Amino acid sequence: MHAPTGNAATLPPQQSGTEDRAAQQPPAGVRAEATWWIWAMAGALFLAYTAVSLRIHEHLLSHSFDLGIFVQVVRSYAEGHLPVSEVKGPDFPVLGDHFSPVLAVLAPLYWLWPSVKLLLVAQAALIAAGVLPLAFWARRTLGPAAAVVIGVAYGLSWGIASGVAYDFHEWAFAVPLLAFSLTALGNGRLRAAAYWALPLVLVKEDLGLTVAVIGLVIAWRGGRGGRRLGLVTAATGLAASALAVLVLASFHPGGFDGYYASHHPGGTNGAADGGAGGGLLDLLHQGTLGLITPQEKVTTLLLMLAPTLFLALRSPLLLIALPTVLWRLASDYPAHWGTAYHYALPIMPIVFAAFVDALSRRGAHGRSLYRYLAGSAAVTLLLLPHFPLWQLFQPQVWQSDPRLAVARGVMAEIPDGATVQASNNLGPHLVDRTSVSVYGWGDSRPDPEWIMVDTKVAPAHRWPLSVAQELIALDTARLRGYRTTAERDGFVLLRRTAGGAPVSAPRP
Repeated sequence: MHAPTGNAATLPPQQSGTEDRAAQQPPAGVRAEATWWIWAMAGALFLAYTAVSLRIHEHLLSHSFDLGIFVQVVRSYAEGHLPVSEVKGPDFPVLGDHFSPVLAVLAPLYWLWPSVKLLLVAQAALIAAGVLPLAFWARRTLGPAAAVVIGVAYGLSWGIASGVAYDFHEWAFAVPLLAFSLTALGNGRLRAAAYWALPLVLVKEDLGLTVAVIGLVIAWRGGRGGRRLGLVTAATGLAASALAVLVLASFHPGGFDGYYASHHPGGTNGAADGGAGGGLLDLLHQGTLGLITPQEKVTTLLLMLAPTLFLALRSPLLLIALPTVLWRLASDYPAHWGTAYHYALPIMPIVFAAFVDALSRRGAHGRSLYRYLAGSAAVTLLLLPHFPLWQLFQPQVWQSDPRLAVARGVMAEIPDGATVQASNNLGPHLVDRTSVSVYGWGDSRPDPEWIMVDTKVAPAHRWPLSVAQELIALDTARLRGYRTTAERDGFVLLRRTAGGAPVSAPRP
């Protein structure tokens, strides 16, 4: 296919030319002086993300699923072995869960700062870095006002806010890679677009499909010169995803069938009907009508595009979001359908890159451009109070939680290296120095040396046991040889006595 027509920012190299692109740029000294505020904007977003995630953690609202898991992964790499997670199960091989070897790059930092907080700060930095290429692109092609609005709208978008506020996830690495790759693609720098995209295959197994679509868009927009590069990139992405699935299947305790049963639409583990789903009819439904039902899926799609006033639909760059969007909508796991959690992290840089591209292709300027920018800013501000970054403006977030001091005092009684079953919200505070699993989860390592439970955890964060189940489990533990060593402000600490029998909490 031939490359589409448009301004120089969207043409492939053989049509726009290196000299033409250089001629559009201001002198280097002027550019550095005029754009320091873009770096300041990224820095401010980094501080905001760091503050939100650390305050949530300090208020005992982070989770063993998933923050504790990722700390155990990074700690494994730092100790020089393949990643395992006690939170997932006894010596559970995490490469059988998701293929994310990129997490190993955090190991050297973990040597310097062996803390759960390292992961939260690193995530904030990675996500904030995504604003840089988008804002610089917008400034170069649309002007400083566009750079401000698009940078802030991206940085405060609900997908970014939800990801920052829910623990740490490997997708944080995908955010800057996608932002840089799509910015290069939008500016006709095809090789740079491919080089920025290829590391995505090390972030998560499904992102090879995203790389494949990036390759196809390179082939489409690059004309004859970019066709070979695009097809090679697409083939590499597909091959990487296929290889990652084979790696996952080989490490998964249930083998190939176990991996697909627990991770994919139509599987028998986690269907929306309680696990009775699966089979050809279920797959057919999920791939057709199931993509837009229930209504929550449509709402999420609308909210993805609303900050761009739906102009992102006019850019072929939006096609790059299709693999992630489709597997979310086809999933049988309800958490994938909505706006909570981290699932929109790899989508937001694509949506805003498509927004910049669409505005550039339309040649928007003057009043027309300002109307689009004003609309985007308005939607961003309207959505902001409904998502976690708004917590920065809530006084209670900045108040110290007196229970945290009590929790730390109780935790101090647990020696380093001990095996512990802890409440889901307490695990992240113990994971750096003990072997932690989740209290009450059926797959946790039995017969731990210590049990620590937060009996006053908020109902919205209580998992996996109900209040009644937790009381029964604690009484059962005491009957089987555990004794209470501390009980303060709702925190209960039990220690296994010599000869104590293994304890198994009831399944939720």
